[in-house]
Amino acid sequence: MTTEPLSFPRQHARTQRFTSGAPRAFTVAPDGTRVVFLRSRSGTDRANLLWVTDPATGEERVAADPSALLGGAAERLSAAERARRERSREGGAGIVGYATDAAVELAAFALSGRLFAAELRAGTTVELPVPGPVLDPRPSPDGRHIAYVAGGALRVVGLAGGQEGPDGAGDAEAPRVWGAPVTLAEPETDTVTYGLAEFIAAEEMHRYRGFWWAPDGQRLLVARADDAKVRRWWIADPAHPDREPSRVAYPSAGTPNAEVRLFVLGLDGSRVEVDWDRARYPYLARVHWSSAGAPLLLVQARDQRGQLHLAVDPDDGSTRMVHADESEQWLELFSGVPCWSPSGQLVRIADEGGARVLAVGDRPLTGHQVQVRAVLDVSDDDVLISASAGEGAADPETGEVHVYRVNELGMERLSQEPGVHSAVRSGGVTVWVSSVPGEPGAQVRVERDGKQVATVASCAERPGFSPRVTLTEGGTRRIPCAVLLPSAYAEGDGPLPVLLDPYGGPHGQRVVAAHNAHLTSQWFADQGFAVVVADGRGTPGRSPAWEKAVRHDFTVTLDDQVDALQDLAGRFPLDLSRVGIRGWSYGGYLAALAVLRRPDVFHAGVAGAPVTDWRLYDTHYTERYLGDPAAADEAYTASSLVDDDGLVAPAETHRPLMIVHGLADDNVVAAHTLRLSSALLAAGRPHEVLPLSGVTHMTPQEQVAENLLLLQVDFLKRSLGAGA
Repeated sequence: MTTEPLSFPRQHARTQRFTSGAPRAFTVAPDGTRVVFLRSRSGTDRANLLWVTDPATGEERVAADPSALLGGAAERLSAAERARRERSREGGAGIVGYATDAAVELAAFALSGRLFAAELRAGTTVELPVPGPVLDPRPSPDGRHIAYVAGGALRVVGLAGGQEGPDGAGDAEAPRVWGAPVTLAEPETDTVTYGLAEFIAAEEMHRYRGFWWAPDGQRLLVARADDAKVRRWWIADPAHPDREPSRVAYPSAGTPNAEVRLFVLGLDGSRVEVDWDRARYPYLARVHWSSAGAPLLLVQARDQRGQLHLAVDPDDGSTRMVHADESEQWLELFSGVPCWSPSGQLVRIADEGGARVLAVGDRPLTGHQVQVRAVLDVSDDDVLISASAGEGAADPETGEVHVYRVNELGMERLSQEPGVHSAVRSGGVTVWVSSVPGEPGAQVRVERDGKQVATVASCAERPGFSPRVTLTEGGTRRIPCAVLLPSAYAEGDGPLPVLLDPYGGPHGQRVVAAHNAHLTSQWFADQGFAVVVADGRGTPGRSPAWEKAVRHDFTVTLDDQVDALQDLAGRFPLDLSRVGIRGWSYGGYLAALAVLRRPDVFHAGVAGAPVTDWRLYDTHYTERYLGDPAAADEAYTASSLVDDDGLVAPAETHRPLMIVHGLADDNVVAAHTLRLSSALLAAGRPHEVLPLSGVTHMTPQEQVAENLLLLQVDFLKRSLGAGA
């Protein structure tokens, strides 16, 4: 008996977009003897296990299996854990995150709100019987304590009876014996939490944690967030009118944020508040504490045009300025910085002279040749960075991201094959994660001193096809583009109806030199479309000026889609009389904007979870680009869909529009779609609305994800008259 292969929409949904089974979240031990990572057992299994591999032999072993630890019981997530995963867009299950001590001997993680500790050398895992539900457990650098959050309180559990840690006189293979938990900070009211990232930090700053251990393991920096002043919104489930709506604190543009303070808490019960000008710099964007220097903070002004790098005296909480940045538009936040180099110099990424550069101390170490995206590792000898080719590079390397080694002697590109590369390094061992155009998924190899010694296998499923993608540039602004034609298309077959498939906004690069990034676009192409993906102004990876061109005007992102489309029509078989556009989140906004503002170009659109009124979106994101709505009302009106003059238009310019929205979305709330639908109805504009009951911004449910693709292609074929 043979089994019919799954359709792409079903396989795409069941495999979590082909991410299940792929290894991720690598940590390398400083002695180079262990690489720790997460991976599920198959491409359809969402539950991650904790693994350890030996770089010398390539041998892998399971360090923690969630099924065994939970006795086969299903996971039960608290509301706080579900919210945390929504903020980080975590669609997996099982062990979705872990933290280790400095020696990578001990790992801590939470399962179903319970606390577990894994001895990575011995291969044993124990549950610590502490009150939960437990969030974000993290061992101290010496491995003698584990801090975690429960009920908004920061708690610490330590070794019982003064037991020696792995670097003490005791037996490194002997299991630790843990004592009773101690509460270091208890919330004063039900609006306060200690040790957790507030909504804005997690959703927009990509700061997902709220406490940081001192290098000696005796103190912690702990964030206190109070959202008492944040407006409350209610998110109901109309499919279940018997259930109470969820009450969420949502800081929409121009309204109060959570108040964030920072404390140094000692295991001895001491408590010192960190002092900085929180009125001028209310955003706590980054925290770094290492043995190379004092605790280091990056704090931002509300308008994000100014920021300070501050060194903290943990004894009295005073701060001194190490460096200040200013920008006429805004200051971007980056992964891996700021931090101290081992010699005590400030490492940061800065916009200087029209380029995004790596600076160590007061000296920029890179120039216009690359656009630095992240700092991956800092050693005594060099800095490992992730970067794209600069805007003026002779070879544009469309969609490529490479790893470079930088020091005072110069810069060397370490990754050579065209693709998207990243790396994790420690103890002479580097783990390379590479996604390339010609191979599905990501390939992981382990190198010691520059020579490959092992690979880490992926259990992810392989899709049944490869994208037929051309990476190019289009339009007068040399916009990065990907063009995909049907797999069976032959030269001379004639022009095809066109589908633009962008994200098109800040922080969302879609044109990348990687195989799996273009699978969904290729599936749409195989339904009879020429698919165009364009990364216009506002998208990352090109230059600060390119990203900041959207300041006070999101509509320029639509101009770039049109510019790219019209230029590509001269080189590819595009039928410009039948043009559709689809997108999700910012891409959904762009799709709706396209059919409303440019019906002369676009003939149908699918807008998924669109932001339709930017006054309803959050503070840190929206004010960064459009400003304070009280002072920049015109910018908000110009970029709004519900205030759009295009809503009232001649009947012959009405274009089919499908709007899709999850009713449980707490990021782009369903009010965006409901307000747009009401405005369209009042203007007499026909449209379709597809409400998704119980679905958030992530749409992780298998049947929902599958049918969304099928319904979209059906709508586009009906609207554009496209055949299969």
